[in-house]
Amino acid sequence: LRPPDVTCPAPGASPSKVAAAVSSATCPVLRSERSAADSSGGNTRPPFPPIVRPTRSQSSPPRHPQLVPRSDHFTMSEALSKRFSATNVAADTEKEAAGIALPTRDVIDDGGVDVAEERLQAKGLHCKHFSRSREEVREMLGEYMGHLEERTSHHLGYPYNLRFDGTSEDLGPFLRFSINNLGDPFVESNYGVHSRQFEVEVLEFFATIWDIDIDSYWGYTTTCGTEGNLLGVLYGREKLPDGILYCSRDSHYSVPKSAHLYRIPLCIVDSDPTGEMDYDDFARKLAKNKGTPAIVSMNAGTTVTGAVDNLSRIKTALYENGYSRDNAYIHCDGALAGLLLPFHETAVSGKRSNKVSFKQGIDSISVSGHKMLGCPMPCGVVITRKEHMQRFARDVEYLNSTDSTIMGSRNGQASLAMWYALQQKNGVEGLIQEAAKCFSNAKFLYDKFKAEGVKCMLNEYSTTVVFEKPGIEVIRKWQLACKGDIAHVVVMPSSGKKKLTQFFDAYMVDRKGRLGQE
Repeated sequence: LRPPDVTCPAPGASPSKVAAAVSSATCPVLRSERSAADSSGGNTRPPFPPIVRPTRSQSSPPRHPQLVPRSDHFTMSEALSKRFSATNVAADTEKEAAGIALPTRDVIDDGGVDVAEERLQAKGLHCKHFSRSREEVREMLGEYMGHLEERTSHHLGYPYNLRFDGTSEDLGPFLRFSINNLGDPFVESNYGVHSRQFEVEVLEFFATIWDIDIDSYWGYTTTCGTEGNLLGVLYGREKLPDGILYCSRDSHYSVPKSAHLYRIPLCIVDSDPTGEMDYDDFARKLAKNKGTPAIVSMNAGTTVTGAVDNLSRIKTALYENGYSRDNAYIHCDGALAGLLLPFHETAVSGKRSNKVSFKQGIDSISVSGHKMLGCPMPCGVVITRKEHMQRFARDVEYLNSTDSTIMGSRNGQASLAMWYALQQKNGVEGLIQEAAKCFSNAKFLYDKFKAEGVKCMLNEYSTTVVFEKPGIEVIRKWQLACKGDIAHVVVMPSSGKKKLTQFFDAYMVDRKGRLGQE
C-alpha cells in the first residue's frame, strides 16, 4: 500500500514526525502549491472573506427557510404565472434560438421579481436559497458558528466527545481533496486520491487492543457504529445462512434493524434492571431453538444505561446448549465502550484485563470514532476475522478492488481524522488517561446525585449516569436523551467537572421547583 517515499509514523510518534507525514509525504500537491505561493510572495488564489459573527436582534427574521410542505415550494405567484405564460415562454425560446441575450439573474422586472428565479420556478425548480450574496453567506456562517458553540457548551446527553484534539492548520487543507477509500482498504483501486495508508494503521491499532493477530484480522473505517453492526450481522448471516439473531432488549436499534434488512429471524432476549443481558432468558431461548445456528450480538455499552454484557456467560449458555464455533457467531457492539473497556482495569486499578477480545471468542466488533476519539464527523471502525470477510468478498473490475464492505465510496477524511486523533493522544497512553478521567468524572456526578437523594445508577464499566428525568427546559438545554421516566448523561472527555456541576445545579433548581409545585 505504501509507496517507497511515504512513511506514516505510528501512534505515539513525535509531533515533528506527524507534521512531516501530514505536510509532505502524504500530500505532494499541497507541498508544490505551497512552494508556488512562497515564490510568488503570497497565496496563489484570493482567500474567501473571513467569517464574522454579526449581532442580530431577537426580532430579526430567520435567514434559513422555514420547513413547509413540499408542494408549497413549487407554487408560482400571480406575477410568475403572467410572465411565464405559454406565449412569453415561446417568445423567449425564439430569442434564445436567434442568439438574443435574455435577462440575467441581476435583471429585475418591473414587479421587483428576480428574473432568473422566475425562469427556474416556471420550470418547476426552486433555488432562491442558493442565490445569496457572499456577504450574506458569510453572515449566515457566522451565525451558525455561534449556534454550534452554544449547543456544544450545553451538550451532555449523547455519547459524543465534542473536543477534537486537532487543528484546522493541520487537517483543514485536506478538505480541498475528494479523499475516497472506495473498495477494500487492503486492495488499492485505480482511484489514487485515498488515505488507505492511514486507514491501515488505524485498523492495526484497533486489532492490537482487541487481541487479534495482524495476519488474522480484517476491517475498515465505517460511517458510524451502525454500519459496523450491519457488517457484523451480515458476516454472521453469511457464515450461518439459517441462523437466528439474538440480542438483548437494551441493544441499539441498529441490531434489530439488521435482522429486518437481511430477513433474519430475530429473538429478543430480556435484560435485567441495569440493562445487561438476562443470561437465564438467553439460555432458555437457545434451548427452545436448539439445533438452529445462533448469531449473537452482545453489548459493550448499552444505549441508555451503558451496561456491558458478560462474554463468558454468553459463551457458557451457548456451550451448555450444544453450540460451538461451527454453529455460532458472536458480534460485539462496542460503539461506546469499545474504547473504554480495554482500558478500564488499567485506568482504575493499574492492571490490564480486557473482558472482550478476539482471543476470548468474538467474531467481530464495531466502535465509533466520533465518541471517545472525538472525530469531527460520524465515523467508526469494524474489525472481524479475515475468514468471515473472505466468504463475502467479490472482486469488482470497475474499481480494480474488492467489494467487501457495506458502502462503496468511503470517507477518506474520516480515516485521516482517526489517525490524527490517535497521534494527538499518543495512542494507548492517551486513551488510558482519558478513560480514567471519564470514569472519575462519572463517579463525581453520580455522587452528587446520591448526596441529594436523587435516584440514579452508574454501571461498573460505564460512564453513563442515569437519573430521574428532569423538566423539559433542562432536557432541551442540555440535550438529554430520555426513556420513560429516566434520563442520562454520558460523560465523555469533553465533559469536565465544571460543565457537569453547571448541569447539576440547573437540574436541582428545576427539581426543587417541580417538587414545590407538587
